[in-house]
Amino acid sequence: MKGLKKDDKKKSEAELQKLSEEELVGFLDLKKWSPPEGYFEVETYPLKPPFSYATIVQHEETLDHLYIVDELPLNKEEREAFERMHNILEYELKAPESDETLAESFHRQMPEIIENHKKALEAITPIGIRKIVYYLERGIVGYGKIDPVMFDEYVEDISCSGVNKPIFLWHRKYENIKTNIIFKEEEELDDFIMRVVHKAGKHVSLAFPIVDVTLPGKHRLAVSYGRETTPSGTSFTIRKFRKDPFTIIDLIENETINETIGAYLWLLMENKMSVMILGATGAGKTTALNAIACLIRPNYKIISVEEVAEINLPHENWTSTIARSGFGTENEGEITLYDLIKSSVRHRPDLVIVGEVRGEEAYVLFQALATGHGGLCTMHADDAETAIKRLTQPPMNIPPSILSLMNCVIVVKHVRTPIFLETGKRLSSRKFISIKELKSADSINEVFSWNPSSDIFQENVAKSYLLQKIAKNLDIPMEKLLTELEHRERVLLEMVEHNIRNYRDVHNVLNKYYHNPQVTFEDLAKKFGW
Repeated sequence: MKGLKKDDKKKSEAELQKLSEEELVGFLDLKKWSPPEGYFEVETYPLKPPFSYATIVQHEETLDHLYIVDELPLNKEEREAFERMHNILEYELKAPESDETLAESFHRQMPEIIENHKKALEAITPIGIRKIVYYLERGIVGYGKIDPVMFDEYVEDISCSGVNKPIFLWHRKYENIKTNIIFKEEEELDDFIMRVVHKAGKHVSLAFPIVDVTLPGKHRLAVSYGRETTPSGTSFTIRKFRKDPFTIIDLIENETINETIGAYLWLLMENKMSVMILGATGAGKTTALNAIACLIRPNYKIISVEEVAEINLPHENWTSTIARSGFGTENEGEITLYDLIKSSVRHRPDLVIVGEVRGEEAYVLFQALATGHGGLCTMHADDAETAIKRLTQPPMNIPPSILSLMNCVIVVKHVRTPIFLETGKRLSSRKFISIKELKSADSINEVFSWNPSSDIFQENVAKSYLLQKIAKNLDIPMEKLLTELEHRERVLLEMVEHNIRNYRDVHNVLNKYYHNPQVTFEDLAKKFGW
């Protein structure tokens, strides 16, 4: 990848230690990088510069893409020093203090440890020391050989199918893409999983090989350990958690929805209407859930219920609850989604958000909706009709008479243009392909639908059953509510136009709007020159 300039040694260690990682690039000799034989380079971007970069290459014949993690290598002397320092850290590195993370603890202790063990780094240049610290942090604090990928904002999923099989990623630009990362030894892969699972405070073994945990940073890890359930050896999938979640503005910008759908959902959330998001795995249900939940009134009391933490909201009056697995063979101390939803109602929330319903907890959620609470949840289903069948059958057993308590059903899908229809523009994205209102188990009113041939959303808001219900509850004419809908469409479009998309920024605009819609609109117009 990259070597060192000869004048590196002329720089004092004190000078180099003051430089940021990005400034260190100036002291690295950028050698010409060559892609693997038979491939050509498509793009390169930094992961954790100057130590790691992502390079996308494409095969000259098959046109398959390959994701290459390109890291600054250690030379022979640096590798030996790395091993010495790794052994030293096993004895010297102390546990984090109560108010700091593992990474913060590592960086706080490393300067003193290096100072006390200069002999272990004898003859190593200051740049070499920084490289060694990078690899030490990667292995102790981070995720080993897949750690660089954890810094890639384009990557959503990281999956391993076993020993001697390449790691695959779900990349926002290239979708499923193979990498140059491979766990070549079974012991290496098992040790990696054991360490990562323990980092989450859980245990995995041949006796309990299936594990689903939340990692530091709220990433979600699913593991099948050993060869008991997977003949090719340990497999895992990491679903990366976005610190900056998608907002309703991002959904409009990405054409997942249009501004009318955004304004419609805004009105539903304000008026405590319940919404269920349907779709297959990877369709974008949780992303949609987070984006819609950001539209909830800032002063509403919200309780979220999940098995693994994936919901991220800017609301101050929000309580996040997580299910807990039991201990031992009898599952003593287990706290299920059913228990959490049942408990949440006693806290008098305005809205209950459930990450995913698939069992008896659905019945408790519908009971909560019946007592006036708003609801927001996801479920695996292809369409509203399939969802109704699942809801009314075991183990959910929702009586058909109360199905309409789930007011709105959204179907999210990952869509792409068939190869034989592509005409230059490659369509591969997530769409709200259908938004339907449930009047009853036998009466469904479709308000929005996505037309794949024209790539536009067809709408019928004038005949929306829920908007008519809201207008009746507010004692205002339907025409006035539709005018308000158009007003909110314009607010959303202006936020898209001026790139107000961070979830806290969107939250602040909505907060101002709820307190004084007219003044807020005038303030925004003045601020951005609308």
